[in-house]
Amino acid sequence: MDITRFKCTAFRCLSDVDISPSPAFNVIYGGNAQGKTSLLEAILFATTSKSHRTTQESDLVGHGGEGFQIHLDVHRQDRTIQLDANMYRGAKRFKVNGIAQSRVSDILGKINTVFFSPEDITLVKGSASQRRKFLDMELSQLHAPYLMALQQYRQVLRQRNELLRRNQADPAMLEIWEEQLAQHGGLLIEHRHEFIEELTPLAVEAYHGIAGAETLTLQYLADIGPSDDFVGVLAKARQTDIRRKVTTRGPHRDDIEFMIDGQPARSKASQGQQKSAALALKLAELEWVKQRVGEYPVLMLDEVLAELDPERSQQLFKAIPHEVQCIITTTQPQLDDLLQDRPVMVFQIEQGKVTAT
Repeated sequence: MDITRFKCTAFRCLSDVDISPSPAFNVIYGGNAQGKTSLLEAILFATTSKSHRTTQESDLVGHGGEGFQIHLDVHRQDRTIQLDANMYRGAKRFKVNGIAQSRVSDILGKINTVFFSPEDITLVKGSASQRRKFLDMELSQLHAPYLMALQQYRQVLRQRNELLRRNQADPAMLEIWEEQLAQHGGLLIEHRHEFIEELTPLAVEAYHGIAGAETLTLQYLADIGPSDDFVGVLAKARQTDIRRKVTTRGPHRDDIEFMIDGQPARSKASQGQQKSAALALKLAELEWVKQRVGEYPVLMLDEVLAELDPERSQQLFKAIPHEVQCIITTTQPQLDDLLQDRPVMVFQIEQGKVTAT
């Protein structure tokens, strides 16, 4: 799939952007604070309803404005899709082919994207919550049952935690919430386990392509294992939960461990190795999505060359399949040495305005 047209008005610093990207490589270059990252962020928001930089959606509105508009024309193997994302006075609305979507979740999976930003190094060296966020976002886009189970699990978890915060939590009510947590949480664990099993060989191969002889492994660290008695674990932790006034066990405590050459990447790997591992995860995601939907998603790389040595940079671009539409932001206008014979369109961005060069 590929984006054939991108229009945007008043999203952060972007003003009246209207471009038609190439189905191959697209380089967006410009100085710092000119809007390069905002352009990719706008595409991400339109396709997932989320920003990678903020949870305060008011931050996305251009200075002094009341809203923004984003429009995407996308070509898929079997159809074309028009996607509109608008915000006005705090209310966001989405349309697919001109039809308003009643739920934000309805847009997930309509257009698949894989996004890498410098902040994604936290997937390797950051907190477990960053890695759970990755699991939830990727699985929610392609597995509707996972998204439903995630929403229900979070709702039940909030209700159980509210009960725990009371001075005298009712054990009978806690038992009811525990049964529901087990029902929905069990599905999350099952899907996460399958996802990491499928993703791992793809990530191992991608990392080998970037880093050569170094080896990468992934392991899903489930707080409650797939074969464990979920309800029993919660019941055993009940007194601890009452004392701490929070649910201490469950998939909201899960993690993923990255190992490079047998050492934990979070504490032992260099900055370049950690970034290579995060990139390998994204390249693996490309292949995983293709296996599910039959075509590659759109790949967006924000300032990907920072902190990568020339050899790893060259290997990264070699690892990107030719069928992938890739949108890259950089401060360098020329990437001929890296892209070699690949077709490329170059756009310059300055003060939120984009022009083809």
